[in-house]
Amino acid sequence: MSGEGAMTRRIVTGLAATILLAMGLATTAQATGGSSVDERHWGFQGIFGTYDRGALRRGLQVYQGVCASCHGLKYIAFRNLQDVGFTEDEVKAIAVDYSLQDGPDDAGDMFERPGKPSDRFPSPFANENAARASNGGALPPDLSLIVKAREGGADYVYGVLTGYHDEPPEGVVVPEGMTYNDTFPGHMIGMPAPLFDGSVDYEDGTEATVEQMAADVTTFLAWSASPEMEQRKRMGIKVILFLIVLSGLLYAVKRKVWADVH
Repeated sequence: MSGEGAMTRRIVTGLAATILLAMGLATTAQATGGSSVDERHWGFQGIFGTYDRGALRRGLQVYQGVCASCHGLKYIAFRNLQDVGFTEDEVKAIAVDYSLQDGPDDAGDMFERPGKPSDRFPSPFANENAARASNGGALPPDLSLIVKAREGGADYVYGVLTGYHDEPPEGVVVPEGMTYNDTFPGHMIGMPAPLFDGSVDYEDGTEATVEQMAADVTTFLAWSASPEMEQRKRMGIKVILFLIVLSGLLYAVKRKVWADVH
């Protein structure tokens, strides 16, 4: 068999194996209670997508008012908020509301101080053991990268936040300490429903429905996972435009150089 024929055979075999593996995974997910994630349109998706500044502000309110009691945001500094429209004074006001441990001082003791813009959002717990002790043995994940860390991304986070049911489907038994959720893998989640209509009082007057709050905090968490996204997209567009212009110039030069060659 020729080298080209052997290569073609390997490609076809590989594709077939990939398809069979995907089918097997899908079947396994269905058998073990895997959940599908409904797709939503997000303004930050696509090559020209950007973060909705209003949603980011509201999402920060939801995070602070609902999520921050259990979940940290350790990779985001307060001053990063200036990149998405918060003023320097607003960032200082947000930071000073937090109390952070610092030190040691001249006497060798640790002390508490108000937050500064250069500080990162602190964890609500002193350590992992304290976090587990406060949550029945479960460790609440840090939310800095949650949108990147979960398959389905923003759709998954939104789906979990809006997928709670007071009553499970007929025939489904929910273990003690668990709650039924449409989106969470296996449908049993240890975190009670965090959002209820009116959980926060939006500063801009937006009605705080569960769906609205879920969309806003998901947008905020998408930003926390990729705060450089808008800059990256702007640079990508500039590079594409440069390459288009360069290609045109090179084509024009080629036509000029080879004009007299027949």
